[in-house]
Amino acid sequence: MRTIEIAPLSLTDKMNWLQYAIAPRPIALASTIDKEGNVNLSPFSFFNLFSYNPAVVIFSPSRRGRDATIKHTLENVADVPEVVINICYYDMVHQTSLSSCEYPKDADEYLKAGFTKLPSTLIKPPRVKEAKVQMECKVLEVKSLCETGGAGQLVIAEVLCMHVDESIL
Repeated sequence: MRTIEIAPLSLTDKMNWLQYAIAPRPIALASTIDKEGNVNLSPFSFFNLFSYNPAVVIFSPSRRGRDATIKHTLENVADVPEVVINICYYDMVHQTSLSSCEYPKDADEYLKAGFTKLPSTLIKPPRVKEAKVQMECKVLEVKSLCETGGAGQLVIAEVLCMHVDESIL
């Protein structure tokens, strides 16, 4: 068995070793909105359910590896502490990948990826019509793990309601 010490590895090697070891991971397609009404849609593989009473999910928009800046999703949840977690399914993979590209702040990732916006019932960010599960959440806390490139920024969110396509029940 090979032993790998994580600390001395480059950022890319750390990412590769850890992401390939901890797989498969569910993909959260997070929809957020800023105070001006600009919507952002971005996928996160650092995501999961952490409590069901209260119902809490966590996802992590990591700081960019090249310059440690934060992503639009993190900026938006600071502005408007709400998020829709749309669960990504196989038939959405290509569109989800398109939403992961770095677009300018005012770009509409729904349009770029070919997704359809649905109004949420309790919060401001829209849902993704094509997702079979959509969770409307309020952000409880953002916990920064560090300010270096690749550092996780944990978005801890309470699920207020779910929309579930009956075809998967």
